[in-house]
Amino acid sequence: MSLTARLADLGITLPDAPAPAANYVPFVVTGNTVYVSGQISNGPEGLITGRLGDSMDVDAGAAAAKTCALSLLAQVRAACDGDLDRLKRVVKLTGFVNSTAEFTEQPKVINGASDFMVEALGDVGRHARSAVSAASLPMGVAVEIEGIFEIE
Repeated sequence: MSLTARLADLGITLPDAPAPAANYVPFVVTGNTVYVSGQISNGPEGLITGRLGDSMDVDAGAAAAKTCALSLLAQVRAACDGDLDRLKRVVKLTGFVNSTAEFTEQPKVINGASDFMVEALGDVGRHARSAVSAASLPMGVAVEIEGIFEIE
């Protein structure tokens, strides 16, 4: 089954690829690798802001991370001229969690993106990963995730 059909079967609609918020490009393609710039937590109602360990719990953080994953795939689709079926593998995700110094559950937050990638893409979505704390993130968002992808 194609990735596009799999997403449709799961009822998943990717957003439009977000425009960069500063002086950078949303992705770089070199050879068969796509490097996607950090995608911030952003839902239908706008930016998802908050600080884990303070104003946001792990479940809300994981939901915010899932929105980053949706934006990552939208960027990959754009990098592939609209053909997401060119995606061969999610290679690595690096997740940044806006959290207090005492908060230690960053991996559980970034699981929101990782679990989504595997659910949505199957084995193609299995990836290496880092999940780190950040004292703050742009515009007060809860999560930012960048990714590396293999395409054909």
